[in-house]
Amino acid sequence: MIADVAFDAPVDHPFSYRVPAGWSLAAGQRVLAPLGGARRVGLVVAVRDGDDPGLKPLLALAETAPALGAAGLDLARWIAAESLSSLGSTSAALLPPVDPGAARAVAAALPSRDARAPARGVSTARPAGGGPAPGGAASGVELLVGAGRERRLLDRVAQAPSALVIVPDVEAAARWAQRLGKHRAVLRLDSGVPDGERAEAWARLRDGGVAVGTRSALLAPLAPDALLALVDEHEAAHKPPGPPRIHSRDVVLERAQRERRRALLTAATPSVELWWRAGERGGVAMTPPAPGPWPAVTIADTRGILRREPLTPPLARTVRETLAAGRRVLLLVSRLASSLACDECGEIVRCPQCALALVYTRAAATLSCRLCGTTLPLPDTCVHCQGRRLSPFGWGLERVEHAVRRRFPKARVARWDPEASRGAKGEAQRAAAAAAEIVIGTRGALRLFGPASLGLAGFVSPDQLLRLPDFRAGERMFALLWAAAERVGAHGSLVIQSQNPGHYALDAVARQELAAFYRAELKFRGELGYPPFRRLALVTVTGGERRLADEIVAALRASTRLTVYPPIAERRERARRIVVKGHADLSAALATALEDFRGPRPRSRGIIDVEVDPVEWPS
Repeated sequence: MIADVAFDAPVDHPFSYRVPAGWSLAAGQRVLAPLGGARRVGLVVAVRDGDDPGLKPLLALAETAPALGAAGLDLARWIAAESLSSLGSTSAALLPPVDPGAARAVAAALPSRDARAPARGVSTARPAGGGPAPGGAASGVELLVGAGRERRLLDRVAQAPSALVIVPDVEAAARWAQRLGKHRAVLRLDSGVPDGERAEAWARLRDGGVAVGTRSALLAPLAPDALLALVDEHEAAHKPPGPPRIHSRDVVLERAQRERRRALLTAATPSVELWWRAGERGGVAMTPPAPGPWPAVTIADTRGILRREPLTPPLARTVRETLAAGRRVLLLVSRLASSLACDECGEIVRCPQCALALVYTRAAATLSCRLCGTTLPLPDTCVHCQGRRLSPFGWGLERVEHAVRRRFPKARVARWDPEASRGAKGEAQRAAAAAAEIVIGTRGALRLFGPASLGLAGFVSPDQLLRLPDFRAGERMFALLWAAAERVGAHGSLVIQSQNPGHYALDAVARQELAAFYRAELKFRGELGYPPFRRLALVTVTGGERRLADEIVAALRASTRLTVYPPIAERRERARRIVVKGHADLSAALATALEDFRGPRPRSRGIIDVEVDPVEWPS
């Protein structure tokens, strides 16, 4: 017998090995095999008849039973094709780790020639089948929104015979395991538990039970009646760096459709893609959310008045009243963006073709578009109001903290920036924030507070989010404002200082109307061909010769299914980024166009990275 084995490597084809006599081996099982002079763990993708003495033998079984059944292996192939990742890299990321040293040795001494890769036509990876949009998910897919969505999910999981709950990160996995553990025993399928415990939980889940995991649990074996759940589907953490570059939401919807399985997804503010799918496209059921506890919302117009002091009179007054009532205050500060806006009317300088915020480069004194590559000189006046005060103005954490301490000298004030603190420093920062009356932080500070635990959430300058060169800028700001409002609840206040007080995202939050935001956002995206109406991809060429990027652009433009924008140079990274727009079959069209570039190449010739459906846009 001959086994075709896929490894964690950027190659599309498997490698062939001889199966030693007496072995019981099946597709979906992991083995140890020699590759490049080392013992490597690989996934068997096919076992076939054959007897080629020129092949190296497999060294050992890494596990006694297949980690993936036929359906799981087929789903892994779909994920690899959709994300343009190799099947080996996909399975390595989405399967529990194995210990090569603990593998059961079944080695045999055979000729030591390298394993031979089959011809490209022998590869078992099937081509991309059109992307996550075609063919709605099974009728059992439901989106839970609004107040009490997590409680509803807990109740449904508690009643299900078996369930797998996918969460954005390890911290959330621990929290959900604790919550579900009040009802029944819970298995952990994330890196927050030891590898052995994780592997054991993977095997036990086949027979039923409840498990919690991160993206790496998406292929976990499930009983036929198991429920599949995805918590906070709108979170970008569901698509972390590294292969396979695909969002957990797309995998959950695909798996639910293939296996005719019930699936539940929760979101405070659903992604625009899923909202559209639940409304216009169909295939996802959603009950309109009933209004829940909501704070009093104040939108303070800061056009032309937020230059010297970060707190407007309405925000400063509400801070004082909240402290007097013995309640806590959270002041949120957005990270500075590199775009220009008018300080007099709040208008953001945008690309005339793409409507994205233009990136301001101080050294070159230019504005450029991250999508189409348009470069413009700095304008002298605002095109909207003819004002002459155009600047990348914004407030940082330290400046806001200094101003707050000066104005409220008796209050306990702490600064929280989880992105900038790790380890012991982060723990000290967390302890200070827990005892503070006023916490000043970035978006991550919201995790410190549960629902309705704040007296006031104040946004110093959320307009910085609108200045991001990303078509999702409005969606990101809306999600942050809505999440903060849920942390305040009734009998509290939400104060938003903005140079764009009439923006539809602010209006939707003030009126607690989810649908109002999505109506306006979908209109904007439909007019300009942004997702969910078209799909986008980023092709990044790092290092190598400049002509490589030009050759890739030419190959992409040869496809009638793709719209290709001019490459954008990134001097700091010695990279060139190419934005590609396509239809539902974007992954398949890219794979075909880049066929000649996807094989192994010397580093001197450059590194090619492709990300389909990016959620984080380069700034």
